[in-house]
Amino acid sequence: MADEDERGTGDQAGESGSLAGDNGPRPLPHLTSEGNAHIVDVGHKPATRRVAAARGWIAMSGSAYEALLAGDLKKGDALATARIAGLMATKRTGDLVPLCHPIGLTHAELTLTPDDASRRVICHARTETTGPTGVEMEALTAVQVALLTVYDMAKGLDRTMEIGGIVLTHKSGGRSGSYDRPVETGSA
Repeated sequence: MADEDERGTGDQAGESGSLAGDNGPRPLPHLTSEGNAHIVDVGHKPATRRVAAARGWIAMSGSAYEALLAGDLKKGDALATARIAGLMATKRTGDLVPLCHPIGLTHAELTLTPDDASRRVICHARTETTGPTGVEMEALTAVQVALLTVYDMAKGLDRTMEIGGIVLTHKSGGRSGSYDRPVETGSA
């Protein structure tokens, strides 16, 4: 196969501290043979198109949700601010996650969609690059920072807000190929 995708692929770590693959457990790529953390060398890998998507949500009280939708938050337009914050976070992921490579993104998009039935704001992020390593961490970081920004802007009305459901929904590119999270009944 082509290249090794050291950034994470949806494979699950086993009890032995290795990733479960088609050929049995393999060592975790961010650990040296002595068990020390290091940034994986991706210099030998070819540049390929990489895409990742993630989602999550923030739930809040009815009064906070209505104020957010009406634009009545003291700090301003939470959804517009959160969208920009999430996009900015994609560019800073390598600074926030210690062993994550800095990535030159070729595209990033983020949506925040109110869901009246659940009083949640659903966030979806998609990141893309052409490079030797994937962009899963960038998509996940975008979702989390966007939702934290909504929390920050609405916390004066509701400190019981809950952030959840943050998952990788898609990745493609690299040796491991594509991953699509199965659609869950009733999920955002």
